[in-house]
Amino acid sequence: MVAKVRKAPKVIVNPAAGQGNSGRIWPGVESRLRTALGEFDVAFTAGPGEETALARQALADGYSHFVAVGGDGTMNGMLNGIMGDGAPANSDVRLSVIPAGTANELARAIGVHGDLDGAVSGIAAGREQRFDLLQADCAGLMGGGQRHYGVLAVSWGGAAEIVYRTNNSRFLKKLGGRFSYYANTLLVTLTYPNRACDLTIDGKMTKDVLHYSGMICNTEMLGGGMRLAPGADHTDGIADFLFFRDMARRDIILQKPSWLFEGHHIEHPKVDFSRGRDFTVTGSPEALVDADGETIGRLPLAVKTLKQVLPVLG
Repeated sequence: MVAKVRKAPKVIVNPAAGQGNSGRIWPGVESRLRTALGEFDVAFTAGPGEETALARQALADGYSHFVAVGGDGTMNGMLNGIMGDGAPANSDVRLSVIPAGTANELARAIGVHGDLDGAVSGIAAGREQRFDLLQADCAGLMGGGQRHYGVLAVSWGGAAEIVYRTNNSRFLKKLGGRFSYYANTLLVTLTYPNRACDLTIDGKMTKDVLHYSGMICNTEMLGGGMRLAPGADHTDGIADFLFFRDMARRDIILQKPSWLFEGHHIEHPKVDFSRGRDFTVTGSPEALVDADGETIGRLPLAVKTLKQVLPVLG
């Protein structure tokens, strides 16, 4: 039986995003969307990760336009629910975002960060941008292999450990999403061991490199406004690679708060900043892997850049 093609958008709301901010602002967002779009269908997540299954079911039911109301985690979960093999499941699929989470970096890249009215009017106007995607293959957390797609960045090592602890620290999260992130950044920086890896970028291998963390970035801004990949272009089919080698802990901790937000970290002699399309990393299986702020697995990792495969409305 062929699913009926549905013209109305499927809106998926994560009411817990942004420490409940998404749920609090939803009535106002709903009113704006009804005025701008007319009819649409809505579903609410009841727990972490549920947006993937909801998006996948909506895709099977014939929906093609998906609107994420939440943060980057909600967006990434929906993205992975609508993907096929290396591209969206069909040529009609479009993704939109309403920024309502702790971090809203896809909304920032589109130009509607913190702008609910702009996000809604952009969707209604049908303005489309095509984003590159990062296809990540790594070891799964529970064994086996894992394929996951990211639109912002894929990281491993210290950066991925910070995200994992932030997402799983119930006590610190109660004190605020950003506080939890900064507290875990300090803890990980003080305690996370440098590890060796073999790294291959576009066929060129470097063996046994001691490092703290690596990040394969698609967008310039990440992590709540940090300019981690200055000048990155999310449409050129090339990723920007940020590699923190075996830096002294004091070189990280004693930096000015603006270090990462202004992009000065790339000036450090122990930070490599380069570009590439295909990456492979082999190293300690204890090193976690992250995509768009969501823990997806462990090393080894292979990442391929897919040029302009994701249509984003807004």
